[in-house]
Amino acid sequence: MSDTDAPTSVRLGLRGNLPQFILLVAVNALVGGMVGQERTVVPLLAEQEFGLTAYTGMLTFIAVFGLTKAGVNYFAGMLADRFGRKPVLLAGWLFAAPVPLLLMWAPSWGWVVFANVLLGVNQGLAWSVTVIMKIDLVGPRRRGTAMGFNEAAGYGAVAAAAWATGAIAETAGLRPAPFLLGLALAALGMGLSTVFVRETAAHVAHEVTAHVAPLDGHAGDLTSRQVFALGTWRDPSLSAASRAGLVNNLNEGMAWGLFPLFFAAGGLELATVGVLVAVAPAVWGVGQLGTGALSDRIGRKWLIVGGQLVEAVGLVVIATGETVAVWAAGSALFGAGTAMAYPTLIAAVGDVAHPSWRGAAIGVYRLWRDVGFAVGAVLAGALADAYAVTTAIVVVALITAGSGVDVAVRMRETHQPASARGGQAPT
Repeated sequence: MSDTDAPTSVRLGLRGNLPQFILLVAVNALVGGMVGQERTVVPLLAEQEFGLTAYTGMLTFIAVFGLTKAGVNYFAGMLADRFGRKPVLLAGWLFAAPVPLLLMWAPSWGWVVFANVLLGVNQGLAWSVTVIMKIDLVGPRRRGTAMGFNEAAGYGAVAAAAWATGAIAETAGLRPAPFLLGLALAALGMGLSTVFVRETAAHVAHEVTAHVAPLDGHAGDLTSRQVFALGTWRDPSLSAASRAGLVNNLNEGMAWGLFPLFFAAGGLELATVGVLVAVAPAVWGVGQLGTGALSDRIGRKWLIVGGQLVEAVGLVVIATGETVAVWAAGSALFGAGTAMAYPTLIAAVGDVAHPSWRGAAIGVYRLWRDVGFAVGAVLAGALADAYAVTTAIVVVALITAGSGVDVAVRMRETHQPASARGGQAPT
């Protein structure tokens, strides 16, 4: 990233950058749709076409996806700070193109797992950079709002694609028809990103000139090793966010792998399974439009705490339910809790990090957050094999509740609302 002064025409804020912001929201929806194409169909492929019977075997694709995405997240932030945002975004779309083709024609389960390595690279590069670029554009006043729109678009598209592929599979089979959607998403994402997305490095340079660190904040010019230490253990707020993010995706990894099988075991049709699988990310996606902005008004910490407790309640309702109505209600609670915590955690990291190493800090957070996919898949699979699927869901619910308590104890409030400052705008 250039150290030269930003052009005088560069402005921070949502209104002044609205066209580019909306474009990035749309691009992130396409990124989310790449994951959503797998949510209903791939767990059923493992069982019905590849004959996998052990849950730990079925969930290998999620573990590999999570570990790949986590590692790429870390490097994506550093690469974006060093070389600019747009090149990293374009690289992410290059890795997306083969994924639907592999899912359509994979002759063995190993090829599906390899497709999820590529999907993890795609998500780690493209989703990370759309997060960073939106934070660059809006500046400190509207980080929560920006993350609400970003995550709403991404996970709303996850829900839509999960529903759509379930409906397609009901009439056309598990392969290849559902994954034609993924081909269209990848082509559109690459086209929009190449032609219309603009680099945001100048916005970062502009923000650096006016940045005022919080009282317990950290200066600029930190090494990647120092940023990693802050995000992992040295800074209580950053490390608490990393742990909470890991647990959020731990329960998400469990839900991705087990919920389609859990609902299908109740004798439901594929279309109904697709609807139930889509409920949580749909509520999560839409809810973030409000919760991200709400965190700008009331602060971050207690939305995160409350969100993880609500997630835990939703998981218990799903585990103990026996009807479509109860499962839908539990999924809605699970999605609502995630909507409270998910965008707020990223905004909290943006509050604490200096603009010059914000990309790296978000990369560290997203590294630990997406390790949760692998932890959730392995833990849930092992528990389901040893005991039952319901046991796995309840254990994950308890872990999620414990994470909410950890945030309550360790995280400071990272964003002081304007009302608490006597109406003064944030710096």
